[in-house]
Amino acid sequence: MPTYHYRCKNCGYDFTQEQSFEDSALTVCPNCHEEQLRKVFSAVPIEFKGKGFYRTDHSSK
Repeated sequence: MPTYHYRCKNCGYDFTQEQSFEDSALTVCPNCHEEQLRKVFSAVPIEFKGKGFYRTDHSSK
């Protein structure tokens, strides 16, 4: 199940929540109860391991 990061624009409360893909995004802050909650998006780290990922690598035949 995916984990989403939320932050309230009103009080700054910051938390993560596990939600299904079918669930609607949360909008009400559990701390101050205002509708100022927004998802926080960040870059996902990607790590390439093994041969063949770079132009200078040669794949085995």
